[in-house]
Amino acid sequence: MRRSVRFDLVKVIFALVAFWVFAPGTAFADGPASVSTMVKSLLPAVVNISTTQFIGTNGVPFPQPPAGSPLSDLFDEVNPNSGQGEQALREATALGSGFFVSPEGYLVTNNHVIEGADKILVYTQDNQRFEARLIGSDDKTDIAVLKIDADKPLPYVEFGDSDAAEIGDWLVVIGNPFGLGGSVSIGIVSARNRNINSGPYDDFIQTDAAINQGSSGGPVFDMNGKVVGIASALVAQGGTSLGVGFAIPTNLAKKVVSQLTEFGHTERGWLGVGIQEVDGDVAAAVGLDRPSGALVVEVTPSGPAEAVLKEGDVILSYNGIAIEEVNDLPINVSQTPVGTDVTVKVLRGGEMLDLPVTLGQLEVGEKLISEARIAQASAPQPDTVPADDGVRLSKDISDFVGFRVLPVTADIRKGLALQAHVSGLMIGYVDPKSDAAKKGMREGLVLARFDGVDLTGVGQLEELISAAKDAGKHSVLVKIFDPIGIGRYLAIRLDQASAAN
Repeated sequence: MRRSVRFDLVKVIFALVAFWVFAPGTAFADGPASVSTMVKSLLPAVVNISTTQFIGTNGVPFPQPPAGSPLSDLFDEVNPNSGQGEQALREATALGSGFFVSPEGYLVTNNHVIEGADKILVYTQDNQRFEARLIGSDDKTDIAVLKIDADKPLPYVEFGDSDAAEIGDWLVVIGNPFGLGGSVSIGIVSARNRNINSGPYDDFIQTDAAINQGSSGGPVFDMNGKVVGIASALVAQGGTSLGVGFAIPTNLAKKVVSQLTEFGHTERGWLGVGIQEVDGDVAAAVGLDRPSGALVVEVTPSGPAEAVLKEGDVILSYNGIAIEEVNDLPINVSQTPVGTDVTVKVLRGGEMLDLPVTLGQLEVGEKLISEARIAQASAPQPDTVPADDGVRLSKDISDFVGFRVLPVTADIRKGLALQAHVSGLMIGYVDPKSDAAKKGMREGLVLARFDGVDLTGVGQLEELISAAKDAGKHSVLVKIFDPIGIGRYLAIRLDQASAAN
């Protein structure tokens, strides 16, 4: 009897739990029963895009008859190049999607859909065809704005707040998969702030809604019918979606679309620094409790940050916005108007500093960077080069750090074809078991800075290593250059000469 009562009690508890989990109105609400009403109002604003690119190819060699020859017609009939001119042409076509953002016929798509196109055709949902002209495009965010001319106002959709789209929220994607025409899929926000290394401003919304070839450039809607993303990329096998698609968030796209529409190009803010990630080892080397911020690798000459920021600074916030990951900085800077006075909080030598910077224009800055690179490559070698005085790191010190160095003499500079701005000490040996080797230090690279100090001699480096050791530092930042002049920082652990220790 007692066993029967216990069994009945278990059944009652299970029934109550099941009711609580599955009952209507609980936190675990059902998904949308249907999106048909919403989709009917949105479909007319979504278009299919077809592009054509004429690619010149060498024509087939064929003799030409003399001018006025009666054989001219016969030669034209059998000439494989006839009607194609001296250079035969073939067509390359691509398919994509887009959507109207104004009744005047402005529409948005991906840059990669229309890049290099000689002809762009837009097909609306009511089977009308228009030839579009390119208003402006941006390869950094993969966004393009097109314009068609119609004899009546066109249906359009509006941008929403992509920051409000949280993981688990429902999304609707409308596009032109495989050129089949208007197609609708539904899914959720799978992840936010995805960086897939496709560009400097990666901040994708990841979704499991189907995004296939031909869907690129199509709108991604929230349940209010607002565009919160632009379908841009997919993880696919054989061109078929595997349930991992990426959309450009509209809060990143809106300003780009506005500038392309108004100017035909972008006008982004520019800070004028090269940066890299702050990982756990870098954080420990500079005294941060956790990885965050952006490490300054170089400051562009004549750029906005010149004489304000320094190599080795860690930028922790930008105009009051915390920089949690390195990609946060260029995204926020790019969305700030040119000429804006901003405050940058940096960690420098253990001290927090708030530094003012007036932003320049990225498009101008890119020219300055290019000019600086050309000047570096063509600069003459230094007039005086340190000779090899025979000084070497002591065995205790070289074992402690896991590498050995040599002075960069004139012969070494010539042998490695070092650019003029590269100076320091040449790395002659790296213990393969050391942390230095693990972090990427290799023979033939140039060690330019150690713990914030520019290196000029082997004896100086020994003193710096000894000072770091005596101070009990577990790791330090070092800057290395490759022979072509590209520099980066490494955080080298000092408390173990070998990765096995």
